[in-house]
Amino acid sequence: MNRIRRKRLSALIERIEDIKSDLEFLKDEEEEYRDNMPENLQNSGKYEQADGAVYLLEEALDELDSAIGSITEAIIN
Repeated sequence: MNRIRRKRLSALIERIEDIKSDLEFLKDEEEEYRDNMPENLQNSGKYEQADGAVYLLEEALDELDSAIGSITEAIIN
């Protein structure tokens, strides 16, 4: 891979890192919302929705980490 493509891929990694940071912030907000629900709502649909959202956002973060790893490997190889 030439230097120009490696540089472009490195820039993409930086953009993904920025998105990942925003996503982590939103996941933390949703997690805090879920964790601070009153006890009487902890078995409610709202709680389940928030819990599901936290799980899916964590999955998305894992996928972004995987993408960064794959792009990094492409740069190195």
